[in-house]
Amino acid sequence: MATMTQDRRWTRVREAIRLHQLLGDAALALGLVVFSIGMLLIDRDTGRPHQLTTSDIVALAFAVLAVIARSRFTITALIASVVATNLFLAVDHQYQPTVTAALSLLVYTYATRTDRRSAWFLTAGIAVILTVCGLLWTAAVGDSVGVLAWIGMGTAIGDATRTQRAYIEAVEERARRAEQSQDDKARLRVAQERVRIARDLHDAVAHHIAVVKVQATGAKHVLSQRPDAAATALDNISRASDAVLKEMAAVIGLLRTASDVTTGSADTDPGSGLARLPVLIDYLSSVGLRVEHRQVGDARELPPLTDLAAYQIAREALTNANKYGDGTARLTVTYAADLLAVEITNRIGDHPGRRGAGYGIVGMRERATANGGTVKAGRSGRQGFAVRFELPLTAQSAAK
Repeated sequence: MATMTQDRRWTRVREAIRLHQLLGDAALALGLVVFSIGMLLIDRDTGRPHQLTTSDIVALAFAVLAVIARSRFTITALIASVVATNLFLAVDHQYQPTVTAALSLLVYTYATRTDRRSAWFLTAGIAVILTVCGLLWTAAVGDSVGVLAWIGMGTAIGDATRTQRAYIEAVEERARRAEQSQDDKARLRVAQERVRIARDLHDAVAHHIAVVKVQATGAKHVLSQRPDAAATALDNISRASDAVLKEMAAVIGLLRTASDVTTGSADTDPGSGLARLPVLIDYLSSVGLRVEHRQVGDARELPPLTDLAAYQIAREALTNANKYGDGTARLTVTYAADLLAVEITNRIGDHPGRRGAGYGIVGMRERATANGGTVKAGRSGRQGFAVRFELPLTAQSAAK
């Protein structure tokens, strides 16, 4: 935690320097002047104080200008510093420490802005020029070695700084991409959740609205001749309306907060599974659909999502049978070793002009595919319709 805080602090410092580069360079030049004056006032041979010469003052002025210009005119200031170093060497037969310090700083700046090969190639060229000029103008060998060491140190520090900055930028970019990826995943989960809720609403509402439509149509036909049958149909409509309101309330209750969605929690309605088939069959029987229920194999506990998907697909198929069939249907549930198979068959009733939108079958296939299963729906024989879906019961499906 302390390291992250320190990195953020240095990042803010670097940003402040970038925004006020000229002021930073001026402050650096002022520090160089103070440091250089301290060195120039002490004789390098005797260690005693001595007065500044004209060359010292000119060197100070040049160093200040070179350092201030280093950010915007790095190459120009660097070339000028090399030329100035050789000029002072030709006149005074020794290196000016102020210009040497400025040259080292400029080499550092160049190394932070280019690749390693270019930086060291330029440093080698400057070293060759200064060495040759030092031999021509009789500079002390020790002084030449010292100047070359300062230039080499500036290049090494600049290269290390550039590498560190590149590493920090790469880490920040990876963190930004990771955060963006998490945001994208969260948005995808939200979209998937909305699709699931829309599908649940369709299943819940369409099932009961289909019952209401069937009963309302029947009541219309028998109202004048058989009022008692019409009253029964109206009672069924009332029960279906109550049921759809309850179903909608349950589905809306599945809406999660944003944090639940982004963390991927997958709570499901524990009461919606194949265990509710008898309740569903009783309800459908009360509204006019007789369902023959048959089970093959021993019932066992299923993975929650598989159990929920199986119930909802069966409910949708039975709703279609009630809406488009002749009032009877057969439901067969088969528990195999690694497979759950459910088949719903019914005879097609005489409903001229009645045609579904097709969303029910689409929803069945989506639910089955999401759980690694398949759905087959279509005509069976001349007057029949069958829906058969299979859901795997492997460890992989249970882990979903």
